[in-house]
Parts: sequence; structure tokens; C-alpha cells
Amino acid sequence: MSKEVKELFSSEINVKISELAEEFLKTQKTKDVQIISHFDTDGITSASIIIKCLKRLDRKFSTLIVKNLTPEIISKLPKNKILFFLDLASNSLSYLSGLNQRVFIIDHHEITQDIPHNVCIANPVLHEKKEEISTSGLCYLFAKKIDQQNKDLASLAVIGMIGDSIENIGVCNNEITKDSDAVIKKGVRLYPSTRPLNRVLEFSSEPYIPTVTGNREGVFQLLKEVGLERHNGQYKSLIELNEEEMTRIVTAILLKRLEKNNENLIGNIFLVKHFNQLEDAREISAKINASSRLGEPYTAILYCLEESKAKKQIEKLYAKYKQMIIKGLNTVENIEKIRGSGYVIINVKSEISEDVISVVTTILSKSSLYSEGTVIIAMSHTNKGEVKVSARTVNRGRDVREIIGKTVSEIGGEFGGHKYAAGAIFNLDKESEFLEKLKKHLEIELVKI
Repeated sequence: MSKEVKELFSSEINVKISELAEEFLKTQKTKDVQIISHFDTDGITSASIIIKCLKRLDRKFSTLIVKNLTPEIISKLPKNKILFFLDLASNSLSYLSGLNQRVFIIDHHEITQDIPHNVCIANPVLHEKKEEISTSGLCYLFAKKIDQQNKDLASLAVIGMIGDSIENIGVCNNEITKDSDAVIKKGVRLYPSTRPLNRVLEFSSEPYIPTVTGNREGVFQLLKEVGLERHNGQYKSLIELNEEEMTRIVTAILLKRLEKNNENLIGNIFLVKHFNQLEDAREISAKINASSRLGEPYTAILYCLEESKAKKQIEKLYAKYKQMIIKGLNTVENIEKIRGSGYVIINVKSEISEDVISVVTTILSKSSLYSEGTVIIAMSHTNKGEVKVSARTVNRGRDVREIIGKTVSEIGGEFGGHKYAAGAIFNLDKESEFLEKLKKHLEIELVKI
């Protein structure tokens, strides 16, 4: 083993990944593998990495992409296959303990249950030295441990990392980024940085720019104010701007977001090779996310694996999804809200699709509309007679996963997520009870602070 590889696997999580890879290679080659992965960008890129890895091992497998891992889904999984969970299952360990089969989990979400004897898990939260790393990053390290040929999958790990808003280049992420040959540039965090600036500004949701996002006339007015004009019929892309032009654009955006903490407005722009050309990792991530949320996660996987037939389809889905987000933001602006001390509850009912409610909530948390520390909780009705909840905090603050978890535990339902970004789902007939208990818990948590 080379010095580089030894250093890569020197951290606690890399040691565990190494053990998990060795354990997997011991499993019966005649047994098929069932992949079960989450439907967001991190889950899709994770599944794509493992699919490619298994293909190279000549292992038979099938893939299931899910929004939420429920006891019902677990009960219907094949009994004669090796189960491989990605970007989920850390909060479902009690359900897995009763399975009479080998279970592998690669995940980075919180663990609140004991690990069953039949489960082999790699999760950074289990270790004292916790490094912020996406599931796709862990899957890449696993695949690389299996075979160095899988080094060509590093770009997928970077896309998954960006999709999960992880840009802390620690030991593991630094190695993954190097392996991917990603081009990293400093600039305003608009995406895609490779497309004409007018289109980028119009559909900019992260950051959300008041009077500009979703407003074509507002876009042209801003570009006119900063002195940027079309050349050969189109505006420059972000990465084509010179230093002076970049400064003018940043200043103009800052003036539009005066009441917002803008410390993350400037950052790294990651360009990775996809379909044999350099693309903005944020845009690739957004396309994957759009395809999956619009009910075509397997198209997203094919796109990750650079299947040409998926490229045109995902472009159409992405265009539709962007329009849905803009419509959602306009709906939220005009809808009646429940406001309290340090929180706002936005119950859109059926006005905004469940497919985009979490994205809209994230955008609101990064906009200039709410003060720092505000808890934003959005609720949307699903087509299955349920309520989907998406909770975020503005620039950190209270533990929304704990608040949502306590509330859902009292009425029944599923919940999960992270400290500052959580979600839940429960039956529609519990909506009023949920709102009553949620407000109570929000007030109690405020008193604790």
C-alpha cells in the first residue's frame, strides 16, 4: 500500500470503511445485493458509485430509491439478498435487528439506537473525531478500497458533497477532491458558473436575491446598474468575469441582501468533468435533485453514470423543476403564516408540491426575509393523504431535528435529518394536533435558550 493510501485510511472513519470493504468482499459472491438509497443528490450519487463498483466486481444487484425508509419498506425487502443501505437506515436500526440476513450501511446521519449484530455500519457520528463528510464521499472511499480502478468515481463524490452543502475540505474531502481533479475557484456562489449570467441570476435560489430571483426585468436592471452588457448576443458566465466585474456583481447582490448575513456569499466554485466537459458541481447536483424529486430517480442515476439517453431527459426535468421553485417562492410570499417568537410556520397545504417544499424552505432560510436564528417550518399535503414537514434554521440556531422529533413522537409518524435541517411525515388527520404541539415545543425550546 502506497504512502498516500495509508494516509487516506489513517482516520477513524477510513479505518471503519476499510473494515466494511473487507467484510463485504467476504460475502457470498452468489448472493445478489439489494441497494437501498435515499432519493436526494447525496443518495443518488452514493447509489451510482456503489452500482459502478458492483458492476466491476461482477456482482448481481438491484436498486431501490426511497424518500423515507419506513418499517413497511423494510418488511418488503427480499430475504435472500445482502442489503446495502446508503444515506439512510441509521435511524431504523431497531427494525433491521429482526432480519436474518447480512446488512451493510454507509451513512452520515444521527444514530439513536443500538447497532444490531447483523449490521455492519460506517458512519462518522460513531467516532470521536467526527469529520463532516457526505455519504457519497464514504461510498467513494469504500469503492476505492475495493479497487483502485474506482478512483474515476471521485467526481460523483464531490457532486454528492456539494449536494449536501458540505464544503469543509477536511482530510477525507481533500483527498476525494484531489482524486476527482476538480477545478476549484473562488467567487460568488451563484450557479451554474458556466452559463450566461442573466439566466443564472433569474433562477438563483441559493442565494435568493430579492427583486431579482424569478424576475427577468429585475435581472436586466441589476446587470445594467453594474455595467455588464451582452457580447455576441449573450452575457458572460460567472467564471468569465474579470476581478473588477466580479466585485461589481458581488456589491450589487450585497446591496439587495442588506439585512442578511452574507458571509457564505463568496466561496468555492467546484468544476468537475461530466460528459467529458467541465461543469459546475452545484448545477449537476441540482439536476440530479430535480429529476429524483419529480419521480425519476433512476434517470438521475443514469445521468450520474453518463448515459447519453438520460442527459436530454434530465434537462427537461430540471427546467420544469426550476419553474416549480419560482412558483413556490411566489406562493409563500402571499400565503398567511403562523408567526411566533423566533419561528414562522408556513402551511401551504396543497398550494406547493411536496416535491419542492423542502427546497423552497431551504431557500427561505438562506434569503434575507427572516432574521438570524429564526426557525422556518413549512408543511405541504402529499397525494397520499399525509403532511410533509420541512424545517430549517436561519444561519443555525435551535435544534430543529429535536423539536420536530419530539412533536412527531407524540402524534405518530416518521422524522429525520440534521440539527439545522430536518423533516417529517405524518397522517393528514393529525395536522391540527401537530400544529398545536409544535407551537408548544417551539415556545418551550425558546424559554430554554
